[in-house]
Amino acid sequence: MLHPYRPRIADRLLAKKLAGKGAVLLEGAKWCGKTTTAEQIARSILYMSETGKIEQNRQLATVNPGLLLKGDKPRLIDEWQVAPQLWDSIRFEADHAKELGLFILTGSCVPADMNTVIHSGTGRFGWLRMRPMSLWESGESTGEISLKELFEKKEEQIEGMSRLDLERIAFVACRGGWPLSVDMDDDIALDQAFDYLAAVEKRDVQQADRIERDPTRVHRLLRSYARHQGAQASYGTIRADLVSNEGESLDESSIASYIKALKNIFVIEDVEAWNPNLRSKTAIRTSDTRYFTDPSIATAALGLGPTDLMADLNTFGLIFEALCIRDLRVYAEALNGSVYHYRDKNGLECDAVVRLRTGHYGLVEVKLGGDILIAEGVRTLLKLREKIDTTKMKTPSFLMVLTANGPYAYRREDGVYVVPISCLKD
Repeated sequence: MLHPYRPRIADRLLAKKLAGKGAVLLEGAKWCGKTTTAEQIARSILYMSETGKIEQNRQLATVNPGLLLKGDKPRLIDEWQVAPQLWDSIRFEADHAKELGLFILTGSCVPADMNTVIHSGTGRFGWLRMRPMSLWESGESTGEISLKELFEKKEEQIEGMSRLDLERIAFVACRGGWPLSVDMDDDIALDQAFDYLAAVEKRDVQQADRIERDPTRVHRLLRSYARHQGAQASYGTIRADLVSNEGESLDESSIASYIKALKNIFVIEDVEAWNPNLRSKTAIRTSDTRYFTDPSIATAALGLGPTDLMADLNTFGLIFEALCIRDLRVYAEALNGSVYHYRDKNGLECDAVVRLRTGHYGLVEVKLGGDILIAEGVRTLLKLREKIDTTKMKTPSFLMVLTANGPYAYRREDGVYVVPISCLKD
């Protein structure tokens, strides 16, 4: 059954990028919808990994790359990393053409030799990261609360009502934002993340650096990573999880190699630390925070389903945080922004800092819901705001507690917004 195309935030971002560059590289995890998004705007298409033509395409990329690039523009080169040498040919054509918006390249893997055989493409190429669907894109968020409007402070008061209860949030976290799964029956949809994980372990991770890797070891590492979602776990901590099965021969450099490979196929996407100017000299922890590109990868690695999350609210809280980070990243990308994490040596921690290119930023705490947890999140936000030296940087544009449970979006008397994730959009 063919599912109707759901518009994506990346659709308009791609059109905008193409208007200013000769070529755009649209990259992200497999199954996240890159090809479908690119097909909406492309006027001709080359599928590099088409069955029966992979080797032919590789040969042509070496001996006659111009033939592969012929076609109406913009031309989509799907899974371009099959023949990385095409990059220079596209760069040359983009550099010498009078018009813009010539090529769209999609890729689900950073080529192993990217740094050695390819010119950077600076000024000619634009980059765009695509992620699995946010709840707004999958039709499960009402979109009554706009992140953009929170930054612009168009309304002091907000109103919204979630359509999802806690059980449904558990389901969408386990199902993930994989486009093909969104319109499937629930039991079938839940299988997709497990199938994705199996493909990563048995095949996809090998493509990252052409190194044969034991699928069982990959699975154990992914399981450990899932246990440390939202934490700043070191390679040593992850190694300690694995050493009972793998033995002392598994060192931290091996762990780093596996994690780099998983980042290169966009399975892992850690969050960088945010470094504000503070009134005090409190030391800020600068380690990256561990996340997958979609929360369903973590639940699949741990072998969990919605019922398991409902029975273990501590684990549910960590998985829900991963879901919120995914959605905030999608929405921030649309605003020329990025998502960071804050933690200092005293243990003060802010789950997400959404920072725009303009220097404006918002502070976000993630809580499952309930008065006690929401109040805890509010205290953290207010405490961090007081520590920021606003003589050296902007004041926060907003403080927000993102929740799973609780139907209403509203502004508290202290100015903190309480927003169900299923009311948010870009």
